[in-house]
Amino acid sequence: MPSMDDPEGVALSPALGEVIDAHVHLFPPRVFSALHRWFDRHAWNIRYRMRSEEVIEFLARRGVSRFVALHYAHQPGMARELNRYIHEVARAHRDVVVPLGTVLPGEPDAEDVVREALHELDLRGLKLHCHVQRIAPDDPRLDPVWAACEDAGKPVVVHAGREPRSDAYGIDTHALCAAERIERVLQRHPRLVLVVPHLGADEVPAYAALVERYEHLWLDTTMAVAGYFPGWDWTDVIRRIGDRLLYGTDFPNLPYAWDREARCLEALGLPEATSRRIFSENARRVFSL
Repeated sequence: MPSMDDPEGVALSPALGEVIDAHVHLFPPRVFSALHRWFDRHAWNIRYRMRSEEVIEFLARRGVSRFVALHYAHQPGMARELNRYIHEVARAHRDVVVPLGTVLPGEPDAEDVVREALHELDLRGLKLHCHVQRIAPDDPRLDPVWAACEDAGKPVVVHAGREPRSDAYGIDTHALCAAERIERVLQRHPRLVLVVPHLGADEVPAYAALVERYEHLWLDTTMAVAGYFPGWDWTDVIRRIGDRLLYGTDFPNLPYAWDREARCLEALGLPEATSRRIFSENARRVFSL
């Protein structure tokens, strides 16, 4: 997909108040480099080719008070290293970085990886990516992960939407992911706090309906409100379930300006209370900040 050469702001609008970005990616340098190569070949040209320290400095200077740091593992043995890495980054930037861990479901020591992440490293939750990890959200291999987070009272951010679709994943993401699969997870684990990014991607109405039925399900706005993916209808949903949405961006892996989504949301003229919830209060609640 093409990148955009849209203008970027020097800072977030003061009218937004506190801003917490609930969807930022931090990886070790070699993983970031590999990610850039993958995006170049299969997705879009990443506009902000930064390392973790640069990401932290960039966002802090532009008015993002805190952000949730996400990563994911696609090979056995990778998650533990990533979790320890993000733990160290967050320890050096306690007031800015909210660290989440990850696990590759089904790898031999998955339960130990989760236990270490949630309890020894005290990470704030987990991040899973159904496309990258080639696993459906209701796959039985994930049940121990869901149960561990449910028992620990820590959320899971799970890319469970069907889009963006790519042959490069090696699986059919539309066959792997669906809103009804997330509903089965919520039925099995009623205390589990789940955040589904991208407003559920192309199933926005279905996920909005789930949010209204399940009190522990949240959505984030990442890449769904910037007008980059054609045909995604989100305006009415933002107004309807804004109390259950988190502002997120996917920074730095963006094909457009870093503040595009914030400006699109601000342009809606939402009630002040709803805007505060989207930009900060909901993230504080979900991640216990």
